[in-house]
Amino acid sequence: MIINSTISLTPTASEQGLRVDKFIAERLKYLSRTRIKTLITSGYLTIDNCIIEDCNTSVKLGSTYILTIPPPVETYIKPNESLKINIIYEDKFLLVINKQAGLTVHPGAGNHQDTLVNALLAYYGDSLSAIGGRLRPGIVHRLDKDTSGLMVVAKDDPTHHSLTKQLASRTLTRIYLAVVFGVPKPLQGTITGNIGRHNQDRKKMSILKTGGKEAITNYSVQQIFYNNIASLIECKLVTGRTHQIRVHFSHYGHSLIGDQTYGNNKRKLSKLFSEEIQEKIYNFNRQALHAISIGFIHPITKEHMQFTTELPDDLQNLVQILSDAK
Repeated sequence: MIINSTISLTPTASEQGLRVDKFIAERLKYLSRTRIKTLITSGYLTIDNCIIEDCNTSVKLGSTYILTIPPPVETYIKPNESLKINIIYEDKFLLVINKQAGLTVHPGAGNHQDTLVNALLAYYGDSLSAIGGRLRPGIVHRLDKDTSGLMVVAKDDPTHHSLTKQLASRTLTRIYLAVVFGVPKPLQGTITGNIGRHNQDRKKMSILKTGGKEAITNYSVQQIFYNNIASLIECKLVTGRTHQIRVHFSHYGHSLIGDQTYGNNKRKLSKLFSEEIQEKIYNFNRQALHAISIGFIHPITKEHMQFTTELPDDLQNLVQILSDAK
């Protein structure tokens, strides 16, 4: 049964004067700023037993702040036993899965049955962390629908809390392999650039001159294909913004092959490849991105866990096509 949880916070001298929503966000990194603001404006925060609903309230030293987190609104999500999950590790507290491309992580507009969450519910029922609510049970982090690779899922709330903190402190590591057009220079480096909503297309993200959230991607070129037409890149996420790798490389002229949102896949390949090879490259129908490795400290055993997987067949075939091209 899911019940209200109550968290008591006492500010330190260095926190005096902060906006109360910022104070709570810095303490409770597993809650989004939007979620915190909603809780405050809905009357779930008390200061010395008095309800406040103004997020601009300044923190006072010596006061006690109590935030009540109500259970999520119950939304029935139907388990889907027909969806298979590739589980590569599991214990009583968590599991690591290798998500296939084409599988959305959680229910949303237009898709309430064919998601990873529906599959997880079929496997585990209610024995998953409830922090994310009914729409995201156990989900610590996401992968885009057409990105394949490794994800960690929490089975209980303490495990979820720990993994979320590791994600926020950047000790939960994620490594991706991507196939991009061209060859980034230098061959090893760091891409930075705050990411936020595109100012004309709200479904897209973009690098912003002002605002947005800090985004940092470390990369290293692993393989350069014929005539520098494409390259295989290892990407290490320092931050984990929506579409981060796709936006960063597209912004600097090296969009991922197959990316239907940020790609520039109409490159002039006619002088380099046969029509057959051109067609295979152009018809690769999802972003060429795979989460190949994930590492974290096990929340209960404190053991360092590291998992690695191979590229899926479609990406292996793409790499082979590019490797054989002359």
